[in-house]
Amino acid sequence: MKRLRFSAAFAAATALAGAGATGTATEALADAPIVTKAPAAPASCSSLWDFVVTNCPLTWYGITIYGTLDIGGGYQTHGAPFDPNFVTGASYFLQKMNRVAMWGLAPSGLSQSSIGVKGYEPFAPGWAFVFALEAGFDPYSLQLANSPRSESSNIGVPITLQTTNGDSSRAGQFYNALGFLGVSSPTYGTLTVFRQNSLGTDGVIAYDPMGGSYAFSPIGFSGTVAGGGDTENARYSTSLKYRVNIGDFRLAALWQFGGYQLNNGSNGAVEGGVGGDAKFIGPGILSLDAIAGWNKDAVNLGLSGGGVNASGMPVAPFPGQIMTATISNNTNVMALAKYSFNAIPLRLYGGYEWMQFAPPSDPQTSFTDIAGFAVTGFAASTASPNGTTAINNVAYTAACGTGICSDKILQAMWTGAKYGVTKDVDLVGAYYHYIQNTYTTASCANSGAHSQCNGTMDAFSFVVDWRFLPKWDTYIGTFFSQMNGGLDNGYLARNNLATTAGVRFRF
Repeated sequence: MKRLRFSAAFAAATALAGAGATGTATEALADAPIVTKAPAAPASCSSLWDFVVTNCPLTWYGITIYGTLDIGGGYQTHGAPFDPNFVTGASYFLQKMNRVAMWGLAPSGLSQSSIGVKGYEPFAPGWAFVFALEAGFDPYSLQLANSPRSESSNIGVPITLQTTNGDSSRAGQFYNALGFLGVSSPTYGTLTVFRQNSLGTDGVIAYDPMGGSYAFSPIGFSGTVAGGGDTENARYSTSLKYRVNIGDFRLAALWQFGGYQLNNGSNGAVEGGVGGDAKFIGPGILSLDAIAGWNKDAVNLGLSGGGVNASGMPVAPFPGQIMTATISNNTNVMALAKYSFNAIPLRLYGGYEWMQFAPPSDPQTSFTDIAGFAVTGFAASTASPNGTTAINNVAYTAACGTGICSDKILQAMWTGAKYGVTKDVDLVGAYYHYIQNTYTTASCANSGAHSQCNGTMDAFSFVVDWRFLPKWDTYIGTFFSQMNGGLDNGYLARNNLATTAGVRFRF
């Protein structure tokens, strides 16, 4: 009976701590109230057969081993080769290197494949100790997710030959998803410390119709929205996070302490959130959440055609496709809504985020990135000694290289619905739209002439998901994404249609 009580209690604690990641199937915010009385949990697995075909957990005396294995394949009209380091593996969402029609591996389509351990141990009446340690990996190569490494391995490689790559908060750490501990109380809330999701990541998981999936959602594939502007801030390695419910209302706050030297993608951050559930508006429940945040000296790694000087202009003798770290102060506000009908299995979703990119508080000349390699380069006319990396501190200043510049504003919005055809089959559809402002005085008559010109992104997706056993589901869906104007600058293709099928096992 003791292990049953611990297992049930930890189901609530997981929701309390927000244990999850973009692209991981995790309940958070409106999907699972932060403070709740957990339902009776099944007994721990007693045999391999039970583990495979029933919903039994691997729980012993309050300690649970859990994980996800998500594998599949698919076809893309404009894809790029598989990369075992990149967090998504495949280039489902249109990127600069996407270029050819191809069949390929499709790992972690609905959820990041991962393995973890978590615990819940009462130590006083109404109080418990909680912890979680989780790592995401590629299910085909079995390598830990390390997106910065996918970029560094493509340094000097022409864009027409690159594997899929990009930045992420997952950088090869054994705790690349979670690594926190704390205390929890049904009355006073939950306080956790160290590696955990940003509040924005929790919001994306709860209010994205696709649940932050890689294969069907741009806000799941890229952590830009979850990270308040830069994907490295979708998770913080050294942070203090507090969440509490007061009746039907919920409050949350996060503080990132320490900086780059403690494996963070910024030199400091603060976030706050407020939300609640209105249970008497029409024939269902309306869930609302608002999140605001600020990141100091946020890092965005990307491959570019050359280094930049103090005015942001390309500089010799750098070779093509070097890795550039763009440094900025980012401010974001996110508004989220969801309506769940009582009588029919239908949920409607909507979200909006405003992100501002401004000059950094502290321009950098060199630092160690979250993947553990040194980034050096042009910053206030300081040259990189190795010619393979660069730092751009002036992307959003008056000397941005293409004219007189202002702050960059990126807006993201989305809507969608999930309908349960049966208790085991869901149909999910979603639409996503980005808007970037013109933040340069350079001519944008041809809006694609500069990446600083106005631009838009449009994406549509549809998925059928069938849960054929308690821990198993299979899915098939399609995901269309298209870049326009300044957001299309430097891309080999303008759009991509990625159709993906897969099987997922969650325990």
